[in-house]
Amino acid sequence: MSERIAKTIMVQGTASDVGKSILTAALCRIFVQDGWRTAPYKSQNMSLNSYVTYDGKEIGRAQGVQADACKILATTDMNPILLKPKQDMVSQVVVHGKPYMDLDARTYRESYLPQAEQIVKDALARLRGEYDLVVLEGAGSPAEVNLKDRDIVNMRLAGWADAPVILVADIDRGGVFASIVGTLDILTDQERARVKGFIINKFRGDVSLLQPGLEWLEERTGKPVLGVIPYLPQLGIEDEDSASLDSKRKQRVYDQDAAAKSADQLDIAVIRLPRISNFTDFDPLQQEQDVHFRYITHISEWGDPDVVILPGSKNTMADLQFLQESGFADQIKLHALEEQRWVLGICAGYQMMGRTLLDPDGWESDTPQLSGLDLFPAETMFSADKRTVQVEGTSRLYTGQEEIPIEGYEIHMGRTRFLEPAAHPFRIRNGLSTEIPHEEGAVALDGKVWGTYVHGILHNDDFRRDWLNRIRSSKGLTPLPAELRFKERREAAFDRLAEHVREHLDMRQVYEMMGLNVN
Repeated sequence: MSERIAKTIMVQGTASDVGKSILTAALCRIFVQDGWRTAPYKSQNMSLNSYVTYDGKEIGRAQGVQADACKILATTDMNPILLKPKQDMVSQVVVHGKPYMDLDARTYRESYLPQAEQIVKDALARLRGEYDLVVLEGAGSPAEVNLKDRDIVNMRLAGWADAPVILVADIDRGGVFASIVGTLDILTDQERARVKGFIINKFRGDVSLLQPGLEWLEERTGKPVLGVIPYLPQLGIEDEDSASLDSKRKQRVYDQDAAAKSADQLDIAVIRLPRISNFTDFDPLQQEQDVHFRYITHISEWGDPDVVILPGSKNTMADLQFLQESGFADQIKLHALEEQRWVLGICAGYQMMGRTLLDPDGWESDTPQLSGLDLFPAETMFSADKRTVQVEGTSRLYTGQEEIPIEGYEIHMGRTRFLEPAAHPFRIRNGLSTEIPHEEGAVALDGKVWGTYVHGILHNDDFRRDWLNRIRSSKGLTPLPAELRFKERREAAFDRLAEHVREHLDMRQVYEMMGLNVN
């Protein structure tokens, strides 16, 4: 019996945010639908949007999402190296799910990449020994001439994996033909030969008007356009990182004069911290029909929110200073304490809501101490120990509330202790251990102000709806039933995406370039 060696295919792009991650997820689901045991792989990911694996390791969220599309458990082999930017030119390097060290860009490139090469090769080999197909995703563009000699994520990786490459370009940003031809022109002859075709992504309009350009491109390059994928609105699948968040935010700029929300909607504003992380915490809110959801970056965008949310951050101290210097900190305290309205903090946002934050050894920033918002009598101390774990438990956020089951995950370096007695909204434990359940989070003003380390807390449908209904009742609005089942809708979104891509992509050619004959 011969040893299993999976077939491979690689999705690369002409730039960042052209849709590589989503198209990789689409291919993963299509292959699974066609009966192939499939796994995703990205050797090196730079992202502040993390995913915690079943065994408590941290990888890029895109690969976790792609594993979900494959209907398998995510492992660190699917993203062995994760870079989490902390400040300009410095990132935390996470290797196989655990922090390795903080490195500046030059040190990482010159000193660590030679070590990283074997790490990513070994991870890929393990996946190829376990699955039928491995779908690789590149990063940025393969045409970055200053990075090519030590590349571990684009064309050199494609060579190690013997993977045919599909080059993706985003027509929505303009210059699609120039981006494809220019990318090919920069590649070496060997690299250019590995590119087997193109996908033009995010198309809006009449494809027949594009046909002359497609014919020109094929004639110019000698390579086929495998598909023109129309833009798919309201996809319902998480984005990878803040590049996509920035484009989303442009569609949600608050305008009081334009009556941006209806009378029976809740206005929920998330402060767009400069180093925001794990913003997918809020995806379910964007699908609730009674929620007007928006990101705000400047105090002038504050408006009249019912709820203000402080999200996660990769540099809590620096983003707390941003709140203080921008005027947000004073406005949040006014909103919570004087107006007695709703505030939620998750992870770093929760830490900021405490009394004091301490980082004397510089584990997260160069600032040794800062005063927090003082919404809870809590002190957070940063250390080298990082907690990454999936959790489950129950919630009792309000006085007299029945317990509601919840689950989620934690990713944080700080440890929070309470200087005075405080109420705690959750009782949780590690979902895969016999860990004794413990109290978690903090709550004040009978549930109007609360914080937690649990990412994904708002993905719990019954909990989320109960919280939204409490806010509705405080405004004199009628409570609504918990109709949104987010996980079920997300699973359906994978199938919807796969159907959409399959309709517009020549899958026969895709299979042929992998050496598979499929009718």
